[in-house]
Amino acid sequence: EIYRLDEALSRTREDSAVSRLNSAAGGTPVDVGEELRDLIARALDFSAATDGAFDITLAPVSSAWGFTEDTYRVPEDAELALLLPCVGAEHVHLEEGTAVSLDQGTRIDLGAIAKGYASDWMAAIYQEHGITHGIVDLGGNTWVCGGNLEGEPWQIGIQDPARSAGALAGILEASDAFAVTGGYQRYFEENGQLYHHIIDPATGRPAESGLTSVTVVADGAAGNGTMCDALSTALFVMGEDRALELWRSGVYDFDLILVTEDGRLLATAGIADRFRPDDSAGYAYEIVS
Repeated sequence: EIYRLDEALSRTREDSAVSRLNSAAGGTPVDVGEELRDLIARALDFSAATDGAFDITLAPVSSAWGFTEDTYRVPEDAELALLLPCVGAEHVHLEEGTAVSLDQGTRIDLGAIAKGYASDWMAAIYQEHGITHGIVDLGGNTWVCGGNLEGEPWQIGIQDPARSAGALAGILEASDAFAVTGGYQRYFEENGQLYHHIIDPATGRPAESGLTSVTVVADGAAGNGTMCDALSTALFVMGEDRALELWRSGVYDFDLILVTEDGRLLATAGIADRFRPDDSAGYAYEIVS
């Protein structure tokens, strides 16, 4: 199932439905099938709910930074200025039936939502086959089914973005839940400056929000893997205050673990009793209500 989804959703595969849509002439409707059209529709909803912080039209900008092709570089301001007018949900149009069209110059990339969508499918497969204990780790995207075989909740390590790989900011105990972390998993350095892969759609540059890591946690309900993946990116761009504002709004049902640049570790009240900060990380721990 994961291979099937990769073939359908990857924009780097020439035969994928996403690639066919991206290569069509501007404004030309392309029949992408029901699954992809529905996922694009959900992505547009997330974009609206986050004031554009979540945006699937950043494909050309991400390529300009080399994050898609792993050929990292810092683009000139003039290059970004040419690309940014084609960025924004308003350039994606849901047509009749299962067709979608893009404005001239607009390209989509579902990388910020595809793993979460895949984890939703993994959860459905587990349910279909009666599996009651299990864990799926798709690299920063985790889904846990039930508890472990000892009857205890699964323990999900939240990586510390300020320390080496394997160092943890804390441990989350969870059963039947999704947990998705967005942060500095992919980055490069040039002239002593670090550039991470989460792009702010407003600037075309790596987001400077005061956050170094965002973990979104939700129960195992269908569709929540996709939601957690999208929000982990959007809330990283939005920053602490706006992220907590969305959490408090109740538009979506989720909890948060935030790591800030100024050395704080925040957990929202809904999961505070299931999260244990790692004292060796040195963060000032706060519970947010």
